Amino acid sequence: MARAIAWLKALGLLCLGLAVAGATAWGTLALYYSDLPGEPLRIGLAVGFSLGTLLAFARLPDRGRTLLGFSLAFAILVAWWISIAPSNRREWQAEVAVLPFATRDGDLVTVHNIRNFDYRTEQDFVPQYYDRAFDLSRLDEVDLLAVYWMGDAIAHIMVSFGFGGDHVAISIETRKEKGEVYSSIAGFFKQYELIYVVGDERDLIRVRSNYRRPEELVYLYRTRAQPEAARRLFLEYIDRINQLKDRPEFYNTLTTNCTTDVWSLVRALSDQFPLDWRVLVSGYFPNYAYDLGSLDTDLPFAQLRSISLINARAHAADHDRDFAERIRAGLPRPPPRPER
Repeated sequence: MARAIAWLKALGLLCLGLAVAGATAWGTLALYYSDLPGEPLRIGLAVGFSLGTLLAFARLPDRGRTLLGFSLAFAILVAWWISIAPSNRREWQAEVAVLPFATRDGDLVTVHNIRNFDYRTEQDFVPQYYDRAFDLSRLDEVDLLAVYWMGDAIAHIMVSFGFGGDHVAISIETRKEKGEVYSSIAGFFKQYELIYVVGDERDLIRVRSNYRRPEELVYLYRTRAQPEAARRLFLEYIDRINQLKDRPEFYNTLTTNCTTDVWSLVRALSDQFPLDWRVLVSGYFPNYAYDLGSLDTDLPFAQLRSISLINARAHAADHDRDFAERIRAGLPRPPPRPER
């Protein structure tokens, strides 16, 4: 019995130590990636918090009081971190400076501020935007875009909607301020706001396939979305776009990103999209959609993936007004999923 009690105490101390270590690591990163002014201040606070915790537990004889003091300090830190609010008023990078929004009159949805930059290079472009009215009765296509730049596991997921041959793409991205660069770690700590970029395919696809260096690999998969589901999904996107214009939100690397938000929107419309590890490992999201029967399953996935790479078509089409049609040339369009 005594040995069992000793083991339980040891296990409890181990769990407590891991909890303190985890809280310390989180607090250190939260301070470093905070909105406090000046990197020296953020580094000083982060180092002070982690080093102070280490010294307190190593030197103070009363561990109970030390734990109580740490818990109080950590609670204050969490309360401060929760108080950090997102904003739509910052010095934004040009690519994400203008928020889209939409208005609706019956079946006509007018999307404002559709991005259509004219690129010379990825960093050298002429900002351009336009407004366009889309007739929901003509919505007949939903396409899934997966963009790869660092192997098969990580991809940026976008969705494109087709209205009788007229396409508009939506990309869920970090809204970076001037001077900011993307960091997956920083993305856990309220470093970036969230933006739904609504863009012409000649912008959102071409910048990735034609102008980024090294160029990114863009795959376009045509889905089985039937018209009513496509309509509901498009309107879900429109609602989110308008919400973000009025109530900004933070991006989160794990929970609120390009893949999880797409999955959440689709999941809200159907119970046929259970949570799967491939929602988090975004590069395999197309495999997930294929296994659920949302893509063309008449072909093996490896073959479908091979023919869905559109970089060569995007290079050939470039400024062509028929860009959307040309990048889809030869891609199988599966019939809509039957209504249930």
